[in-house]
Amino acid sequence: MSEATSDTSLTRPGPTAGAGGFKGFMRATEIDTRMLGMIGALLVIWVGFHILSGGTFLTPRNLWNLSVQTASVGVMATGMVLVIVTRNIDLSVGSILGVTGMIMAVAQTQYITPMLGYDSGLVWIATLAIGLVCGLLIGGLQGFVIAYLGVPAFIVTLGGLLVWRGAAWWVASGRTIPLTDDNFKLLGGGSDGSIGATWSWIVAAAAIVFIVFGALAARRQRKRFNFAQKPMWAEAFTLGISLIAVIGATMIVNSYLLPGPLARRYAETNGITVPEGGLEISFGYAIPVLLFIGVGIVMTFITRRTRFGRYVFAIGGNPEAAELAGINTKRVTLMVFALMGMLAAVAAAISTARLSSATNAQGTLDELYTIAAAVIGGTSLAGGAGTIAGAMLGALVMQSLQSGMVLLGLDTPLQNIVVGAVLVVAVWLDTLYRRRSA
Repeated sequence: MSEATSDTSLTRPGPTAGAGGFKGFMRATEIDTRMLGMIGALLVIWVGFHILSGGTFLTPRNLWNLSVQTASVGVMATGMVLVIVTRNIDLSVGSILGVTGMIMAVAQTQYITPMLGYDSGLVWIATLAIGLVCGLLIGGLQGFVIAYLGVPAFIVTLGGLLVWRGAAWWVASGRTIPLTDDNFKLLGGGSDGSIGATWSWIVAAAAIVFIVFGALAARRQRKRFNFAQKPMWAEAFTLGISLIAVIGATMIVNSYLLPGPLARRYAETNGITVPEGGLEISFGYAIPVLLFIGVGIVMTFITRRTRFGRYVFAIGGNPEAAELAGINTKRVTLMVFALMGMLAAVAAAISTARLSSATNAQGTLDELYTIAAAVIGGTSLAGGAGTIAGAMLGALVMQSLQSGMVLLGLDTPLQNIVVGAVLVVAVWLDTLYRRRSA
């Protein structure tokens, strides 16, 4: 290709609205077809369960609960993307969640609260810090065995699944440990663990500003490096869809109101006079959902904008070539598993706070849901390909299936059958996709 031809291909505008029909539209808007397929599947699941459940699925209450239930698995799914991208697997994340949750509960009730006092605002910070350190050490230990001792990740994490589940029982001798700090419980959501209507709209406004400035910055970067620009209609379309999604989600969470007794208790606590028609107080966004979104943004930045993220995908694409290029593949692998352990600890904080206690069954089978969420989200088990946004959407798909089956009254064994079948189908579709792309 001549230099003149190369310059022309980089600076010419994107396809016009009518060029190439649907393919031209997808090319111009740069929408990932797999992501579009997942969104379509999610909508089908939602509408199907709404009809089968007699109109109870697509209600503000159920959608709000669905978002909270997705948070813990979704947080771990963002880390599982990096694990699978490097051609590894982590079967121990559910057990790591269980043991770190138990450690945090025991540390809070037996050591931190007596030391700092029940009314100290530092209790939840110290508890979370202990959990993160424990998750980092557990994940780092497994990563060391995998990277430096050469034991396959499947075996190491399968052993970890058993070891850390047993350790969770050993930490508290099989007892359920209730939490003592109300601030830490806010991480689990609930009536107190949400930010209300006003702050939800403030968060939505901040998100809109972030999205708009991000789109403008992307266009400036493309222009700076003489890359092809998206047509303005395509830019406006994708930007409009994003803004509508933010506004729509905010309207839904704000339309879920506190039940009467909780609203009256809230009014009494805050000195609010209850009007004759009753008090309408919106839940708004739940704190674990905001934490989930925040983790997703940070993980997206890590994968797209940091050297570590580029190294992860380089190792997944071709480990031998990455090592020959000077990448310390062993250290990167250790860091990936250490990061996975920390994210499991974050998920443990959310799960433990939501239950207001730590139990021995906590996190059971979460490894299945986490892996399934990453794979459904487009992360290839062959390595080298995957997105954080896809994993987050995959977690929502998995939790939607589980929530819908609960609403229909299906037994747990049947739910597990469906989840397992969905995982197999997702891997099969990924295989077909890679064959067509080859």
